[in-house]
Amino acid sequence: MHVRRGGDRSGETTLEQAIARFLTYLTAERRASRHTVAAYRRDLEQLARFAREKAAANADHRPAPARGKAQTAGKVPAAGRVPAAGKVPAAGDNAGKVPAAGRVPAAGKVPAASNLPAAGHAAGEAPAAGGDTTAVEDTAVTGVDVLLLRSWLGSLARTHAPASIARKVGAARALLRYLERRGEVDKNAAAQLALPKVRRPLPTFLDVDAAAEVMEIPGADTAEGLRDRAILETLYGAGLRVSELCGLDLAHVDRRPADRASVRVLGKGDKERIVPLGSHAVAAIERYLERRDELTDPTTGARDPRALFLSRRGARIGVRRVQALVQRYGALGAGRSDLHPHALRHTCATHLLDGGADLRAIQKLLGHASLATTQRYTHVSIDHLLKVYDAAHPMARNAHPMARKRSPA
Repeated sequence: MHVRRGGDRSGETTLEQAIARFLTYLTAERRASRHTVAAYRRDLEQLARFAREKAAANADHRPAPARGKAQTAGKVPAAGRVPAAGKVPAAGDNAGKVPAAGRVPAAGKVPAASNLPAAGHAAGEAPAAGGDTTAVEDTAVTGVDVLLLRSWLGSLARTHAPASIARKVGAARALLRYLERRGEVDKNAAAQLALPKVRRPLPTFLDVDAAAEVMEIPGADTAEGLRDRAILETLYGAGLRVSELCGLDLAHVDRRPADRASVRVLGKGDKERIVPLGSHAVAAIERYLERRDELTDPTTGARDPRALFLSRRGARIGVRRVQALVQRYGALGAGRSDLHPHALRHTCATHLLDGGADLRAIQKLLGHASLATTQRYTHVSIDHLLKVYDAAHPMARNAHPMARKRSPA
């Protein structure tokens, strides 16, 4: 069976239409980042494709109507068929009616107006090879039920990791929650789905000595070396995301006074926050800015006038370039060829927690929307937790070999 997509004859909102409106809502009202919107689009379009394929498969298995030996009255015979020998139409049967080109009606049978061939099916035109062509409607949002969603997840389980499946379930839940609020569906069918168990790996981070060694690797004799040092110090000192660092402008950095320096960051969802800069990061940025003008296009001499960090050709530095240089300096300084910019962000948060910083303050610094995201760092800050435990619990002070002796009462 050849399946073609048909229009929506019922007047209901189709799944494709609902997805388009939901993505517009995420962009315009929720101000979600383009990466978030792109992820929702991929997952929801995959659901829409699965629904269409499911409908096509059901249409293929639908039983064909029974065909009798004799034509039913009012039916048009197939193209090219002529009446059987000896069967001549009566004189008055077809008075004033001219049969379609190439089609001779059977004796006493006149084509009804409603049964004439549709436009595009000319006389003598044969059906497509392999069978009839059937129009399969786009799935209506009311047709997205638990059975369809479970079938979708069952197909994903063979090719996707649990974390990916959990993300796709979250996308379906968000879409149907949006439609439920608008009254387009009675209930959120995705809310009945069970999420797969996802094991979140602990954040990758460096210890204090390894972080210091990585910061010292870039050379100070070239503009690129000074730029790389400033990038590493800013990633580690301010805990920025790599996209936030690449988006920094010169006007975003406030270096005066030095002990209260800060940077204005545009984070996820276009949310702005002010992040303090440490003294090492400020010093590295100032040394880099003294030679920033050397980074220009060798052909035109052009240079981005706004961007803080420039490539060797004078353009705003890209995310891939920052990832590559962090990986290179990680291998040289800490023997970690798997080091990436986000690991420096994890390192910043872990070292702040070890130093006694409040979890809420770290959440605000990193720009996390949920405290649960920040709490991940408590699992890797074992030294800090042991110190707190040893200092707070009297039995721990007695049992720990390095604990102080209990003072006499």
